Amino acid sequence: MKNRKRIFGIGGFSFLVCFMLTLMNTSCNQEFINVLPESFKNDTLGVGDGSKRVLYIILDGVKGSVVQSVAPANLTEMTGKAIYTYDGLTDNHWNALTQAGAWTTMLTGVDYTKSHVVTEDFAGFDNAETPTLFTRLKKELTKARTVAITTSPAFADKLATDASAKQTLSDDLGVKNAVVNELSNEDPSLLVAQFSGAELAAANDYSASNVAYTTAITTIDGYIGEILTALRARKTFNGENWLVIVASSKGGGPSGGAVGSNIYDDPSRNIFVTFYNPKFGTMEYRKPAIDGLPYTGTAPRFISTGTGTYGVTNGMATCDDPLLGNFGTSGEFTVMFKMRDDNTNMGNQGWPMYMGKRNDVSSATAQGGWGFLHGGNGGAQFDWSSSPRPQNFLSQKDGKWHTLGMVIYMDGATRKCALYVDGVLGTVTSSGASSNPFNLPADARADNDIPLRLGMRQNKQANLLFKDLVILNVALSPADMGLYMRREFGPTNPYFGNALGWWPANETSGNKMYDHSGNEKHFTFSPAIQFATFSDLTPNISPEISPAAFLVVPNGVDIPVMIYNWMNISVPKEWGLMGKFYNPTVSLPKE
Repeated sequence: MKNRKRIFGIGGFSFLVCFMLTLMNTSCNQEFINVLPESFKNDTLGVGDGSKRVLYIILDGVKGSVVQSVAPANLTEMTGKAIYTYDGLTDNHWNALTQAGAWTTMLTGVDYTKSHVVTEDFAGFDNAETPTLFTRLKKELTKARTVAITTSPAFADKLATDASAKQTLSDDLGVKNAVVNELSNEDPSLLVAQFSGAELAAANDYSASNVAYTTAITTIDGYIGEILTALRARKTFNGENWLVIVASSKGGGPSGGAVGSNIYDDPSRNIFVTFYNPKFGTMEYRKPAIDGLPYTGTAPRFISTGTGTYGVTNGMATCDDPLLGNFGTSGEFTVMFKMRDDNTNMGNQGWPMYMGKRNDVSSATAQGGWGFLHGGNGGAQFDWSSSPRPQNFLSQKDGKWHTLGMVIYMDGATRKCALYVDGVLGTVTSSGASSNPFNLPADARADNDIPLRLGMRQNKQANLLFKDLVILNVALSPADMGLYMRREFGPTNPYFGNALGWWPANETSGNKMYDHSGNEKHFTFSPAIQFATFSDLTPNISPEISPAAFLVVPNGVDIPVMIYNWMNISVPKEWGLMGKFYNPTVSLPKE
């Protein structure tokens, strides 16, 4: 048995994969005897050496997660000597995916933003602007034979225009037979085979429980075994060096999602990719744990010492417009913000409010207003002109980030107000208190000219961080509150146009907390505020996902880059390829 290596992938992932190979006549586990150099890197000479060849097998509609679950024999054996992933992505976008777009990405090395292929008829595609592998190899390696064998006439007509030879067959069996014949009787440098059987068998059910779908995948896997047997049987095989690529064009299921959502959750983009050569060490790339990403940033810190009449040593923020936050007698509104309370002292809590539009409790009835404050257990309490005050939530005085919100909405002819904490609508409160939601009074006694305020006064201790305050002129549904309270608000939010004010609170200095809604409703810090940096794991907030998180696994655009490198073709910047190179390790037998 050959030495296995512990491989460290990008993003800090480390995986040790060891396969005990059992000899089978049609399986890919028989060793190639051609020799791969110990050092494999991009050869910038721009000239192919004649021995480097590529067998590129494209699988339509084959989800990586299903390949992992079903574990078809030949594909699983290949992963033992390959760069591979079950978490690959067709691309890292949120648009609705098309088969034509996926194919184009895999053959050009650019995604739809450059190829312009967004419909199944390839409208907008210009092979001169974004050339395919067949076109570039025709120019770079003039003597190379490039072949496309497919079940799709559109694939052959649009993407294989410059192939040396191309065939369109009626089904996967025909494709397999043609590929075997090509390997047995011709001399290809690049052989591309496209299989559509799994996509057709899925019938929109791309789950591992769909027997027709998994049977189709297993059948294709058997075809791959036969193809590899034919490859090994080539008379010239000993003098050749083959890179075998098997990759899904796309996965299957609902496609597209909200901007900023987790692309790994889009089943249509989940693909299997393997770059196989028998001298490769095994290297698996896995998606990062998105749910484990920390919530990071900078926030203003509001401190109250709990001594004296007000006890404020560092901080309050008041809105420069004293009328913002008056909700009148009609209309629907939503308020959302994120807060971390670092004062875990349960013995000194409760009113006064830490966010709202009113003076403190002693004047609430006379001057109206509304506010968020701690209830008797340190949980959320909401006052509307002193009463009612729903307050049955667990304590937020735990040093963790929480999201709080209030929605004013119409229930038939009745105007109501509801309190949310961490995306959850409150229920009936404790004995003697009103329920949540509650009916708003017909008058506007909450309206006043007291500026909207962040920070606590009076003789209570406080140590609060605030982030991402937004006021909308629309009532969000319970489902949307559960979704959007967790996320950071911003221009990509579908309700951004409804913002009366949005304060990310990203400042690191100065005396202003700026409104980024465009309405110029800024807050002023008084007295001077502290700014705290944080990086917290929290179950209550879904941080903005960096686009880099979707590039830690192979994407469709990476495959042409790997092929050009393998064939010793330099890739100039002028080509504008969007993929990256995955450098394999080499696992050689001991002397």
